[in-house]
Amino acid sequence: MSALDVTRAELALAVLYLNKAETRDKLCRSIQYVSRFLSNGEPGTAQNVEKSVALARKVFRLFKFINDLHALISPSAPGTPIPLILLGKSKNALLSTFLFLDQFVWLGRSGIYKNKERTELIGRISLFCWLGSSICSTLVEIGEIGRLSISMKNLEKELKNTNKYKNEQYKSKVQESNERSLAFVKAALDIVVAVGLLKLTPNKVTPRVSGAVGFVSSLISCYQLLPSPPKSKTT
Repeated sequence: MSALDVTRAELALAVLYLNKAETRDKLCRSIQYVSRFLSNGEPGTAQNVEKSVALARKVFRLFKFINDLHALISPSAPGTPIPLILLGKSKNALLSTFLFLDQFVWLGRSGIYKNKERTELIGRISLFCWLGSSICSTLVEIGEIGRLSISMKNLEKELKNTNKYKNEQYKSKVQESNERSLAFVKAALDIVVAVGLLKLTPNKVTPRVSGAVGFVSSLISCYQLLPSPPKSKTT
């Protein structure tokens, strides 16, 4: 491929990546938490940026609760243990509730809904739902990583006299394990962010701490949304 072809391919990937509403949401999320880190909860330009970006992000999430509502009523993967199914469905229910309530928070903070006290109450309830969904997600990833680990050990025994890294099934499981591990880290970080936003432990999880952790979590989300690069053609 020529340099021009490579550039075109890379730009096409960038366009594909940035055309996703989810990508724009996560990029705005990184700006939001950087601003939170810089402001440390103090009034000023950084806090104004944090609040304006947080409000803008809510537009990207309008009707997004339907995604997790669909996942909630969809059948689970065959062979999944009952505890993991229940945790997964709880995560979907809590996340769907969070996104649904978040729409009313947007109505209140944009001035359409005038009851400020009720808006704050709904916002706090929605954050507790997000905290619960993050906890469920963390437990699900721990369980799935454990299942994968057992499966990989059994496969290693079968491939004892061969190079396991040349086996497509084994490579697929390694990749899935890496993805699950990254999802676990992100879910664990989101727990810290939710605790910070709810001010459950204000002396430990300060705005600066939750801002830094939220920024790292946002970067992970942006990475997870990256499209796969096209395979180069050989003649």
